Amino acid sequence: MSAKLDASLRSDLAAMQKAGTLKTFRHITGAMDTEVTMAERQGRVLVLSSNNYLGLADHPEVVAAGKKALDEFGAGTASVRFICGTFSIHDEIEKTLARLSHTESALTYVSCWAANTGLVPAVAGEGDALVSDALNHASLIDGCRASKAQRLVYKHSDMSDLESKLAEVKGARRIFVVTDGVFSMEGDLARLPDIVSLAQNAGASVILDDSHGVGVMGAHGRGTCEHFGLEGQIDIITGTLGKALGGAAGGYVAGSKALTDYLSQVSRPQLFSNALPATIAASARKAIEILEREPSRVERLHTLARTMRNGLKARGFKPLEGESAIVPIIVGDTAFAIRMSQELLSEGIFITGFGYPVVPEGTARLRIQMCASLTDAQVAFALERFEKVGRKLGVIK
Repeated sequence: MSAKLDASLRSDLAAMQKAGTLKTFRHITGAMDTEVTMAERQGRVLVLSSNNYLGLADHPEVVAAGKKALDEFGAGTASVRFICGTFSIHDEIEKTLARLSHTESALTYVSCWAANTGLVPAVAGEGDALVSDALNHASLIDGCRASKAQRLVYKHSDMSDLESKLAEVKGARRIFVVTDGVFSMEGDLARLPDIVSLAQNAGASVILDDSHGVGVMGAHGRGTCEHFGLEGQIDIITGTLGKALGGAAGGYVAGSKALTDYLSQVSRPQLFSNALPATIAASARKAIEILEREPSRVERLHTLARTMRNGLKARGFKPLEGESAIVPIIVGDTAFAIRMSQELLSEGIFITGFGYPVVPEGTARLRIQMCASLTDAQVAFALERFEKVGRKLGVIK
């Protein structure tokens, strides 16, 4: 049976290889930074596909905080939270996250995937309703699918469709509008003021995954809520520590004390997964401290994103519009996106080509993600290489 299964799996992998859609994993041999070394390539390459938005993944203070926590708390929690896996550092990071989120409380998970898939089925069950944006992150989609609530999907950022879907679920015990803050593959923002207004009119609560917004959006990097002036007005916020806030791992749910108390009792990833490692909690807390004292990092990030987007347009590319640090270039075919990323790597640019099933068929893309630590010279180098590869492959003329 095992040999038969392996043969079937190898056949599927061979089909991906033939179609040009097989993903290639690169092995970075040092710390994540704007430039890295790889096992597969000589010399340093410029990274344009990392979630390290604020450049804090290798910040000396963030690293030192993690090392100190390793000495103080050891390598792991060795248990789930309610048995013996809750450490003092968890209380500290959760208070910090609640303050950052303008909420009463916060609860950490080992990833935002665990947070989303642990949150939604816990709060939405039979008799409830979930109304979710069509382009939400896969973790939100899976969280909704795991729920026994009625599930409806509205067209991406289509407020008329959202209003219509909310009318369909009128009378449900609990109603939730579920949305990303920054849509990871498009780089656009949720229409949060409209969503909040429609949700209030329908008696619904808003669940906002702000994983790509925290540390990026708003004058102080507090996220999409700050960007729209809606701090303290969103019922439930989820986020990650694995992007702007140190780039390691970990996720969280922020909301009322009643919500986090309830999740600590019934959320399955909380009950059956080890707690967040202390090293990650400490390094993320330090990353938030740096964000709060150095808001100039956020300003620099947005300046660089505008420079990159405008530079690409000037060279004939058509990046998707947006206000985030994500600058996607749609190229259509998955195999072509992968080929273009390989060509760019040969020119010293590390960027990933995304295709189906990460994005819908026919919308494969290269997703540039900017970092506040990039220099002007690095951005100029990147634009030069994009133009060279774009002309070679016929993307621009």
